[in-house]
Amino acid sequence: MTTTEQSDEQLPRAELPQRLPVVAIVGRPNAGKSTLFNRLVGAARAIVDSRPGVTRDRNVAPARWDERPFLLIDTGGFEDQDTSQLGAAVRAQAALAAAEADVVIAVLDGREGLNPLDRDFMEQLRRLRKPVLYAVNKLDSPALDDDAADFFALGLPEVFPISTAHGRGVGELMERVVALLPSEPAAETASAAATAIRLAIVGRPNAGKSSLLNRIVGYERAIVDATPGTTRDSLDTPFRHGDHDYVLVDTAGIRRRPKVREHLERASVVRALRALERAEVVLLVLDAAQGMTDQDARIASYAWERGRALLIVVNKWDLVPGRERDAPTFLAAIRAHYKTLADVPAVCLSARTGTGVSALFPAVEASIAAHRRSVRTVHLNQVLQQATQAQAPPSVHGRRPHFLYATQTATAPPTFTVFCSAPDAVTTAYERYLSNAFRTAFELHGTPLRLRFRPRDNAS
Repeated sequence: MTTTEQSDEQLPRAELPQRLPVVAIVGRPNAGKSTLFNRLVGAARAIVDSRPGVTRDRNVAPARWDERPFLLIDTGGFEDQDTSQLGAAVRAQAALAAAEADVVIAVLDGREGLNPLDRDFMEQLRRLRKPVLYAVNKLDSPALDDDAADFFALGLPEVFPISTAHGRGVGELMERVVALLPSEPAAETASAAATAIRLAIVGRPNAGKSSLLNRIVGYERAIVDATPGTTRDSLDTPFRHGDHDYVLVDTAGIRRRPKVREHLERASVVRALRALERAEVVLLVLDAAQGMTDQDARIASYAWERGRALLIVVNKWDLVPGRERDAPTFLAAIRAHYKTLADVPAVCLSARTGTGVSALFPAVEASIAAHRRSVRTVHLNQVLQQATQAQAPPSVHGRRPHFLYATQTATAPPTFTVFCSAPDAVTTAYERYLSNAFRTAFELHGTPLRLRFRPRDNAS
């Protein structure tokens, strides 16, 4: 296991690759913003629940209407009555999303009708000095459209009666949105988004995943709160670092199954695991004060079993007492207790102060390179021959495998097919021995390595 600890140098502020137009959905809690978001992106990307305040962070996803691509942002609710620190952070997130957008969709609750708080909400939107479209939601039939007229009392120039649950009126709304978007982006924009490297940030609740995301992208993209479970959605953030385009996924923390009781917690865990499916590299964030736990090791195994590259990020390194802040010793203890993670690279850092963050992306790039590495057949067979000559495989029930040759049959993760006699006689211990030989020879650190054994009849 390797580690790097560097100075307080910070990563540069991230930018959207070539910047797709941005559409932000805003509104007071429980007006139907997330339902509209899910309908437009064509998937249940945002958690939808009848309780207000479920969406806390901004949720970002690429969307398309009439062949016009854009980034769609779902936000937490504007709710001035919530005076808590978390409530203020939710409002700040929504305001930031609206300020960044090219077009804003303000969703109003047509079933509840005009609310005194809507007037303050309108005043905030007018100060944006950008196109804002007002959609009165929950009007499930034309007979209810007259209810939208109440909102003209707010001085609105136009309202769109819609039903996000049934899709009614959404087409007319989106035609107007598309007409207000800036000119088409260059063709390479869509290409960059499609080829972006996907990073998933995973870990137990309150390990500092959202703080790390904010540090990487250079602004408060995700809400940071001391209450475990603040992040409930998996949030996609496109950005660029160096010569590479990335999409960063910050996930809700994964807790032990007995502690996952609430419906929202279960949905968040499912999304965190789905984020692993959509990522190439997984950043496993640990709390330095707690070290590696069995639950962290389980999360690592989720990523490893799914063939994802893995990097351990030890966060809150600044909170470790100075005399104990010895990274090699700290990581050696993890390696001794969790032997399956011994070869996984690690970085010790502080997302809060920026210490060590400059080492993160070199480690990420090394993991990606290993994950995608292609090995020439001649070199692969040289290592196979050297390994088998140095240590012959054991005999199982009187049969000793004889290895013919190996070839690489896949990348991401690297997969080697080894042709031999009696593949079923290759023991788990010897398979591990060969894996370690290949891993060392070709520097396949931080990526799963898969070996497939095939009988000699398939070698021709």
